[in-house]
Amino acid sequence: MSPTFEELTVGQEIGTRSIDVTRQDLVKYAGASGDFNPIHWNEAFATSVELPGVIAHGMFTMGAAVQLVSDWAGDPAAVVDYQTRFTKPVLVADTTGTDEAGAIIEVTGVVGALDADARTVRVDLTVVAAGLKVLMKSQAVVKVS
Repeated sequence: MSPTFEELTVGQEIGTRSIDVTRQDLVKYAGASGDFNPIHWNEAFATSVELPGVIAHGMFTMGAAVQLVSDWAGDPAAVVDYQTRFTKPVLVADTTGTDEAGAIIEVTGVVGALDADARTVRVDLTVVAAGLKVLMKSQAVVKVS
């Protein structure tokens, strides 16, 4: 059920989510997005350009994080704005052949501001992987009834 404006308060948590990420997820995302940069799937290449290993696409991380908001809103079209700053890469270990994630992204959403005239809510996201904030100033604006 979609939230209503009247039931929301600043500081209210909208939810949390843990997102398991594998190298296979990154390959699938590369195919969907057309971003086949080998830093997102090839360990040898990633380390040759001085990265600590294969990293997730920034836009993959951004999209995975905002899913919490669109699920909470009940309609992806209710998210009318979404912005963030990329601060740290999400390192994805090779777990091919196992059931384990190569990385886990933790997302928490909190109501940051309410606009009664526009009937919108700003949701502030905290996005962490391996104990590091990987997105900063991650904010989604949602139109609510």
